[in-house]
Amino acid sequence: MLILAGQGNPGPAYSGNRHNVGFRAVDEISRHWRLGPERARFHSLVREGEIPTPAGGVKVLTLKPQTFYNESGRAVAEAVKFYKLSPADVILFYDEIDLAPGRFRMKTGGGAAGNNGVRSLIAHIGPDFRRARLGVGHPGHKDRVQGHVLSDFHKVDQAWVTALLEAVAEALPLLVSGEDERYQTEVMRLAPADKADPRQSQG
Repeated sequence: MLILAGQGNPGPAYSGNRHNVGFRAVDEISRHWRLGPERARFHSLVREGEIPTPAGGVKVLTLKPQTFYNESGRAVAEAVKFYKLSPADVILFYDEIDLAPGRFRMKTGGGAAGNNGVRSLIAHIGPDFRRARLGVGHPGHKDRVQGHVLSDFHKVDQAWVTALLEAVAEALPLLVSGEDERYQTEVMRLAPADKADPRQSQG
């Protein structure tokens, strides 16, 4: 089993925030692959199902921590412990301010780079989880970062955000097969970032 965890804050007030694009990614994955009904478990909202691959189906658990963004590691750790998984079985989808809007990068391990949600996962399960980083752009100054990530995407961003989320879901069989580099390439092929104008994503 793999845990596909999204980062975000619970509640409708946050649903359109850049910080919640990780939640939106796992929601789109659940919709695209028709995973099971959403239920409360592990201080999270979860869905279960199977992703088809050429080598056979891979069981997945999508997980949206309801502990708020900066404490998401606590919820993920509960699921990891219950299923006796390793950090390599966790894939975290989250907003990345150090990537231009619409860019997408996979990475395994490393530090938190100032992201408190990632820092929480590192504290609870260690650094060696897989990271699906969805670029939301940088506001230009560190003092504006919090306002940037806690504000909604602009209307002009919606087309590329939707395309990126759909690509993340459509290419998923590559990710669950462990082909992270091919997955990254396919996501960017399906949703080329040059269609996202970074000037439109300044908070």
